[in-house]
Amino acid sequence: MKKFINGFGYAFKGIVLATKTQLNFRVHLIAMLITIVVASLLKISGNEWLWIILCFALVLAAELFNTAIEILTDLVSPNFHEKAGAVKDLAAGAVLITAIFALITGCIILLPKIFALIFYAT
Repeated sequence: MKKFINGFGYAFKGIVLATKTQLNFRVHLIAMLITIVVASLLKISGNEWLWIILCFALVLAAELFNTAIEILTDLVSPNFHEKAGAVKDLAAGAVLITAIFALITGCIILLPKIFALIFYAT
């Protein structure tokens, strides 16, 4: 049981490390906080919250995987190698795909509500 509980500590340590050292991770966290505020103000539905939360989880997990892959790649290939660069590019591409998915999902959910406020308020 102790190993199981310690595992949570290591996981949180990884999240803290990413937050302290990775600009993109911090940018995603800020985008997440802004989205939470906007979605709360717009009173989105429970189902819409599920999609938004899924996007948060996917983007942050992808960013953590990307960071882990970059660190490991730098460890095993400290000098430039074409294949090491390709590994990093592929991992970054995965983050980009999840971020685009999150952006599109957010637009589908939030933009109609924002437009309704703008056009019905005038």
